[in-house]
Amino acid sequence: MPKVPSSLPLSGLFGIIKPSGPTSMHVLDELKRLVCNSRLFVDEEKLGKKAVKKRTRRDNVRIGQGGTLDPLADGVLVVGVGKGTKKLSDFLDCTKEYRTTCLLGCETDTYDSEGARVRTAPWRHVTREKVEDALSHFRGEIQQAPPIFSALKMDGLPLYEYARRGIPLPRPIEKRPVTVHSLELVEWKGGDHAHRWPDKAFSAEQRRALARSLSGGDPAASLADDEEGKVDREDEDEDDDEGTSDEVPTAFVLRMRVSGGTYVRSIVHDLGHALGSAGHVVALTRSRQKDYVLEPTEEGDRGCVPWEVFEAALEDGGEKDADGWTAWEREVLDKLVVVDGGGKKT
Repeated sequence: MPKVPSSLPLSGLFGIIKPSGPTSMHVLDELKRLVCNSRLFVDEEKLGKKAVKKRTRRDNVRIGQGGTLDPLADGVLVVGVGKGTKKLSDFLDCTKEYRTTCLLGCETDTYDSEGARVRTAPWRHVTREKVEDALSHFRGEIQQAPPIFSALKMDGLPLYEYARRGIPLPRPIEKRPVTVHSLELVEWKGGDHAHRWPDKAFSAEQRRALARSLSGGDPAASLADDEEGKVDREDEDEDDDEGTSDEVPTAFVLRMRVSGGTYVRSIVHDLGHALGSAGHVVALTRSRQKDYVLEPTEEGDRGCVPWEVFEAALEDGGEKDADGWTAWEREVLDKLVVVDGGGKKT
């Protein structure tokens, strides 16, 4: 059991390992159920008041996260509690590392497997060597356009609203300078994997709406399937050359270290185009966010608490040790960077 500071409650930062599936906000809401009822972070006098309703108790302490992960993604999520929330901005514009799996031949509206198919393209011509050659164009200082299905706003309206409602973009989505410090192909899966294109596909009307949106920002943009990669849609009867066969499209795994603000989904999407194909993200893990990592290997690295530790506590509360601390509190205290409380500051 790590030493408990003599002065409680505490404010601080710690990393958790977010699972794939839930949103970052859902994970934070679940975590708040524990944090707001722990004497680590809440004054015992407040906790001892029986008249305090659970809803009110959830407001006992502030909690936030330092960089959202998509529902599909898992990995490092930095959490701030109390005055620790004031430090979370340090984790937005910082170096991050990701491991992502790209599936070729299909483009989706969200650039990942959570979305719907909007375009298909040939993929059999893509080799490991071609991918490795193409990666050189995505390293260093690059200009990157965020996905149209993102929460970024243009003239006060989120980009995804333009896409959903078929409103032409008033201008092209502004490209942003980002830095790709390293980018490498670490595993060539070929067809030996369980990933498949999404079953969900845009209807003809949805495709027209998205095309209208893109036409305002980029008159040359097209959602038409490449001739060899057509897929069946509601109003089309063409046979699919590469989209409906039993053959499994190629997949490969990339590892990258990037600056804050970089969209991994956009790198995969743009790489698909550079290969004369299409691609989307089917797996994504954030392995580093500043000094918080899944596997500490460098001096100064900080480990993270597995989500299963909190999940177990949410189910049964967990047994307390001789000092009255539960397993999740001991795990957090072991990883906690104290911002205020216990006579320590960072």
